[in-house]
Order: sequence, then structure tokens, then C-alpha cells
Amino acid sequence: MRSTKMALACSVAAVVALSSSATPAQQLTGAPGSPEATTTIGGSQLPPPPQKFEGKIERNAAQSTPYWPARVVPPKGAPNILLIMTDDTGFGVSSTFGGVIPSPTLDRIAANGLRYTNFNSTALCSPTRAAIITGRNHHSMGFGVVAEQSTGYPGYNSVMTRDKATIARILKDNGYRTAWFGKDHNTPEFQASQAGPFDQWPTGMGFDYFYGFVGGDANQWQPNLFRNTTAIYPYNDKPGWNLITAEADDAIEYLRRITAIDSAQPFFIYYVPGAMHAPHDPTPEWIKKISDMHLFDDGWNKLRDTIFANQKRLGVIPQDAKLTPWPDFLKRWDQITDEEKKLFIRQADVFAAYWAYSDHEIGRVVDEIDKMGKLDNTLIIYIAGDNGNSAEGTLVGTPNEVASLNGVELPVEVQMKFYDAWGSDQTYAHMAVPWTWAFDTPFSWTKQIASHFGGVRQGMAVSWPAVIKDKGGVRNQFMHVIDIVPTILEATKLKSPDTVDGIKQKPIEGTSFMYTFDAGNANAPSRHKTQYFEMMGDHAIYNDGWIASTKVMRRPWDLAGAVSQDPASFPYELYDVSKDWTQSDNVADKFPDKVKQMDALFWREAAKFQVLPLDASVATRVVQPRPSLAAGRTEFSWSGEITGTPNGDAPNILDASFNYKAEVDIPQGGAEGMIVTQGGRFGGYGFYLLKSKPVFLYNFFDVQRTRWEAPDALTAGKHTLEFDFKYDGLGFGTLAFNNVSGIGRGGTGVLKVDGQEVARQTMEHTIPLIMQWDENFDIGADTGTPVDDADYQVPFKFTGALDKLTLKIDRPKLSPADIEKLKQATRNNRAAE
Repeated sequence: MRSTKMALACSVAAVVALSSSATPAQQLTGAPGSPEATTTIGGSQLPPPPQKFEGKIERNAAQSTPYWPARVVPPKGAPNILLIMTDDTGFGVSSTFGGVIPSPTLDRIAANGLRYTNFNSTALCSPTRAAIITGRNHHSMGFGVVAEQSTGYPGYNSVMTRDKATIARILKDNGYRTAWFGKDHNTPEFQASQAGPFDQWPTGMGFDYFYGFVGGDANQWQPNLFRNTTAIYPYNDKPGWNLITAEADDAIEYLRRITAIDSAQPFFIYYVPGAMHAPHDPTPEWIKKISDMHLFDDGWNKLRDTIFANQKRLGVIPQDAKLTPWPDFLKRWDQITDEEKKLFIRQADVFAAYWAYSDHEIGRVVDEIDKMGKLDNTLIIYIAGDNGNSAEGTLVGTPNEVASLNGVELPVEVQMKFYDAWGSDQTYAHMAVPWTWAFDTPFSWTKQIASHFGGVRQGMAVSWPAVIKDKGGVRNQFMHVIDIVPTILEATKLKSPDTVDGIKQKPIEGTSFMYTFDAGNANAPSRHKTQYFEMMGDHAIYNDGWIASTKVMRRPWDLAGAVSQDPASFPYELYDVSKDWTQSDNVADKFPDKVKQMDALFWREAAKFQVLPLDASVATRVVQPRPSLAAGRTEFSWSGEITGTPNGDAPNILDASFNYKAEVDIPQGGAEGMIVTQGGRFGGYGFYLLKSKPVFLYNFFDVQRTRWEAPDALTAGKHTLEFDFKYDGLGFGTLAFNNVSGIGRGGTGVLKVDGQEVARQTMEHTIPLIMQWDENFDIGADTGTPVDDADYQVPFKFTGALDKLTLKIDRPKLSPADIEKLKQATRNNRAAE
């Protein structure tokens, strides 16, 4: 009877043909209960219910019949998926969309598939990334801003609730292998330590494997790198190691591994390198290759004209499109000095080298898929940027983005000291805003600005040779990053689940654009009719060819200026983008009723997708308290070596008095090594021993280091080392943010050995907002980069015994006079608006 049933099952196990309009019926292969049996699932419930045991169990195995549950697989013919997205890449960067920087891999995908000219992001990193892996708007996912700015509102708390599963989780439970390579900016800052929880790390969101860094950006030479949830340091003692290459190496090894185990196994790879986010870290070979091309010698204004002409020639903008005007607040190339030109050309060369290098390494992954014979049935989606080009490097650029995002601008003469090192691990480089503006051609504005296309318009290329036959075609339909997930679901013939882990799922909010794969739909109307945009108060609403955009309320490189206290009532501009591709002609005065209609639509969408309350603040959000392992605490105690605690879970000594006390035991012959450190080469502090001499060093953005050092080496035995810092308070100092608070003031530090003062120094300034974010809080060793390369190299393990380390923090409180000054400054800000 058993053999008859199996034979019958085999005879009817022909796979059900895929339907283009509906989820296919269950597909079975192999004899049910046999080890080789496979099945597809309905997909409404994930994970699927346990399969029923159809064998027979008696008292003895000899009289019993085994029955294996069938292995879950995707529908027959389901494609492999390679989803690529770079960081901070403007529409005019790549050669594929008119830029001058060679982009052979993106060009290849476009030539073998389609170019999309009207694809839009959210204007910022974490938000776009939350949207692309879930198919839901960024506020719906709790990512109204980046994780480091999260606040206690549902649309802004950086918590992706479990009623909105990722595409990786859906694909994994339907039989795909899933992997994530590169940047993870969707783990809450306060859950990024190795203590977990890990449910919002990639491996907790449906990815079988993760190789990359956690946070907004990373030094690509010495990143805060993880394999799954374990910190790794492959760059130690390996000069020239670079994460851009390492990601490609690891992805290729992963592909070979899963293919060797099962050559037919479909995969989903989410490939998101840190490029083009600062720091711009290409290898010297790529810098030379691009510099020798002299792409930028004629300056940013000529570059913009060249890109614009190329875009029309390629047909990625309409022939009647207008180039948005160059803004008065940016210098033209002929208005700057020869020294400035030299520096700025170097900045652009390194940026361009970083793009060319990254595109090349992405190409190696595509080549591997091709070598495996899998390219024909691989859906490749390559998006150039998660937002527009970044203007966070100041009007003149910076060798240290950690400084610029703390409101500290370095003049050109200081930057020239880093000229030869630009792009190396000795810089955290970012280019000047005028280059950024040029790389967003033909649009106005940049990253952070959600209301204008310079902040949200991304070039995208899609190939799937087995399906897309209109090779080299161009598609102009309006699309948004939330459309990626529904497109993947349609391509794989999988449904969005009703429940995951027993939790009812919220609907997908995007719209599939798979209809555009058909050449017959090349000019079909867009199916994505309405889309809101919002970022730090700046907002817009698109509806069927029209967009109402608020006037830009803050220049994105200005972290310290006044912000609107009433972003909800900021005035609109109005554009008919069916005729005005670049937002060049503001017609708000001609159509006041349309403006009112669009405004009402925005507020309906805002209420629907958790956009409220609007908040235009920037710097103040970074320093707002949020949940963490250190939240609410002012006293801490540790012993032994503890490394890898990220800023979000580390004690915060910024803008406060603090006292470190270390009880150590020094062996015969002396000791050295790190006692405690936070930050690194581009900003931070370290308390350590050099040849048994205690040292406390404060690194102010790699431009000034204040050093306390004991004159004598410690003798063998037990000692108490103490560093006590008295902060100057919350008055109104020279470093002021939003003109209301004197954060970043200086203070006086005293180093003591066994209760005796051995060194005293005063600092004029301290780091105001955030330590170097890609570094850790480490005890007993140092990960990442040293706070002073001249003193030591990592890991610099402490060779004595660290019996106990304590930290006490004394946060200053505002006096009544300070409070009144705050109120007056706020009133002045409002009046200035």
C-alpha cells in the first residue's frame, strides 16, 4: 500500500505551471515522505504550519513507516535576486545616468535590462533602508530619521515592529537562502551591542547571513565589522585591507558555498556597501586611475553642464528639461583661489575613485553569478544611492566628517595638510557642497532634503534576461523605494503573508513595477499615484504628476543654525512634473486651489503613515536621551577586558564632568595598554599606560590632542589611577547649536596616581554632540583606530591586571539665568524665521 501511494504521488508530482496573474497552486516534487521531497507553500502563514506525519508508527521500527516533511522551496522558475544599493549617490554621479565617472557594472545592468529615471528615495539613509526591505514607508517602520536621531514617537523610534516582516523573512520561509553584505543602519542605536537583543539585527530580520557594519557609516580601512552578530577584525596587521573589496570577496565565497551544497538553491542577496557615504575611502590605485583622467579640472559649474548634456544625450531626462539654476549661496568655480581649486579637485577625484572602485567590486559579484550560469534567471536591481548626494561635508569639504557633523568646520589651509592623505585611513574625508550640488544634476538640493528631487531621485537599473527583453530600454514612470518589495514578490510568485510568527501583518504599502518589464508597457502610466515625502520637517506630496514641496527650511550642511519651530505651516512650492521634470517652474501662485488640495492630501497621508509630529530639529535630536544599557545611570563599574560596546549603549561623558578611577596591578617589568577608550583617530579619548606611565589623551577631531601624562613609571604592585574632569558648564560658549546651548565647552582635567596629582591641563573645547560613531567603548584593549597613532596601535591590550574601573558622571544643570537665556534665544529664532 505504501509503495502504491508513493508511486501514485510520483506520477502526479509534475510541477504546476506558473501563472502570471496569481500565486501558483502548491507544487510537489519527489515522493511524499521521501528525503528528496520538496513542496511550495501557500505563504499566508509564516512559518508554515508543521507538515502532517503521513507515515506509520508501531511499537517496533520494523513494522513502522518513516515519513520526512518535505523541504520548502520557492515556486519553480523563481529567480535569484541581487538587490544592490549604494549610499549617498546623486542622480548625476554614474555614467549610466549622465555622469562622468566610469560605471561599467551599472552600465552593464542597464544595457542588459532597463534604466529607471523616476525612482525616488526618502532623502536619508536609515529611512530608505527600512523602506526597501519591507515595502512600507519609513515612518511606518519607525525610521522617520536615522537611528542616531530617534525619538519617542512611533514614526521616529527606530523600532521596526514585528507586524511588518522584511522581504528576507518572507523569502527565507519560502525556501530562499538570504544574505546581507554591507551597511546595516536599521538596528536601533541602543540595541547595537553584542549583548543584544538581536531581533533587529540582519540575522533577526530574516537573513541567514550578515557580513558588514552596524551604523550610519564606517571607516572602510578599519570598520566596526561583524559576521552575523560577532565582531571581527580581519584588517588587523593587514595594511591596505579595504571593506569594499572584502564585501565582494565574502559575497563571492558565500555564493560558491551555497551553490556547492545545492546548485539549484535560489538566493536573495542584499548588497549595500558603505560607498558613497563619507568617509570616502578608495584604494590608492583607484585614486591614481581617476586623477589621471582629469575629470574635474574645469570645476563644478562646467561639470554640471557636461552632466546635463550627457543626460539629454542618453535620454534619461526629457529633451525639454531645464537645468535648475546654480544657487547664489554657492561660489562659482571662477570665484575661488588656486589653492582652493587644488584642494577641491583632490576631493572630487577621491569621491569619483570611491564610486569607480565600488562599482568595480560590485561587478565582481555579478561576474561570479554569470560564471555560475545563473545570470539569465537572476533579477538584479542596482540602485545608485539611498538618497541624494551628501552635503554634510561643509561648504569647503573636510578631512574629518566627525568634526563637520559636530559643527566644527576646518578651513582650507588646515585641510591642505591632509592633501596627500586624502582618502587614506588617516582621513575621514568628505567633499565640498558645490561638488555635491553638481553630482545631483539636473536637480536642486541634496541629501536630507525630501521636498526636492536632488534629495530623493536615484538612478536605477534592472536586469532579468529571462524576462526583460527590451534591453537598453528607459522607463520614466514614477516609483518609490517602497515599490521594491512588491516587485520582488510578484517576480517570485510569492504572496505577502497574513501572519508571521502568529502576528497579523500590516499591508505592504508599495506598488509593484514589474509591469514595466514588458516592452508593451514602456510608456504605460505609473501605477504609483501618490507618495508623501518628509525629513526633519521638510516635506512634500506627489500626486499623479504634481508635487507640492515646502520651501527648503534649512540648508543640510548647517547643523548649528536656527530651525523652524513650526514646520507644519511652512509655505509650499508647486510643480507640474509631468511637464517640469526638474522642479524648475514654481506655479504655486497660479494654482492656489491646487496647493490647498495637495496640502490636505499630505496631512491625510501623514496621519495614515505615522509621520506626525513634524520635527525640524537636527543636532538636538542627536543628544536627546533614548533607551540604552546606560540610560539614566551616572555611576558604572567594570573589571577585566570588555570591548565592542557601541556609542548607543556606552556611558556618555559629553558636555559633563566625569571621573574615571582604575585599580590596577602592575607586574614586575612594568605594563602598558589601554584601560578605557571611546572613539578613535577622528575624535575620542583614551586612558592608558605607555611604558608604565599613565596617560589620558583627549582627541578633538584629529586637529588638537590634549595630553595628561605622569612623569614617572608605575612601580610593580597595586595602584589607583584617576582622571577627573570638571566641565565648564552649560553656559553660552563659543560652540553653540541652534543658538541656545553652549554644549562643547571646555574644562579642566587632573590626572592622579595613588591620590596624588601628577598632571593638570585645561581644554578650551570638547566634543559637543557625538563621539566617532564607527568606534566603540572599550575596556582593557582598543578596537578600531587609536586615539593617537604616535602612541600605540590597536589592539593595545592592557598587560597588567585591571581589578576595577569606575566612572562617575556629573551632568550640569541649567541655572535660572540659563533657562531665561534659552527662552529668549528661542523667541529670537522664531522672530528670525
